[in-house]
Amino acid sequence: MTDVLRRGRASLALSFFAQGVAFALLVTRIPAIQDRYGVSDALLPAFLAAVPILAGVGSVATERLVKRIPPSRVLRWSQPVVLLALLGVGAGERMVELGVALAAFGLAVGALDASMNMLGVSLQRAYGRSIMLSFHAAYSLGGIVGASLAWVGAHWDLALFVSYLPVVVVLLPAALVGSRWYVDGGGGDEVVAEATGERGPVVFKVLLPLCLVMTFAYIGDSTVSNWSAKYLQDVLGSSEQLATVPYNVYMVTTLVGRAIGD
Repeated sequence: MTDVLRRGRASLALSFFAQGVAFALLVTRIPAIQDRYGVSDALLPAFLAAVPILAGVGSVATERLVKRIPPSRVLRWSQPVVLLALLGVGAGERMVELGVALAAFGLAVGALDASMNMLGVSLQRAYGRSIMLSFHAAYSLGGIVGASLAWVGAHWDLALFVSYLPVVVVLLPAALVGSRWYVDGGGGDEVVAEATGERGPVVFKVLLPLCLVMTFAYIGDSTVSNWSAKYLQDVLGSSEQLATVPYNVYMVTTLVGRAIGD
């Protein structure tokens, strides 16, 4: 295995890790974000739903964009936007500022997820064996770190901006430096098809039952991610720091499965 591929794999794993940290810091502090901006319980679902919807838009746009520019370039610039949008969530004061930050976060996450997985598929082909789950294991590890940092922030009653700033200061330059070693594969259209699941109508019909299962699994995943902290704090009356724990535990279980999956 060449050094180029090893560096490409390590740098992409770092990108997955950074995204895991950023996403965990956002979703585990939803109650604090709601309190900071005065978002009502009736309006909160709209904010939470907007992020994955815009992420879908970002992913579709990236699928078209990578036909003109390499996925590595999309990832190189979408990851800083995600981190800066997270910082914006912690820095704003008005609800419109929260909306702008979450919109930027959602669109950038969609572009980031699509380009990361495209690069992962390319590397997996170059390796000639399964390595994709190791990248998702890095994401889970990042989720554990992010949820743990969220616990620290809640325990010490730190402002969101104070909690987010050191993370962004560390991860943003690290991601930019690591992006120098991303490896773009050949056969762009074929890689896009594999990463996004485009294999024609016949294959789609065969995979439809699996797609339905994955849809329900994603709903469960989103429920744990977006609502566990809110449920524990508002319904079960837990402390804010305890409300960060379920996501952490969930990431530990996914790490175990993903670490041995390849």
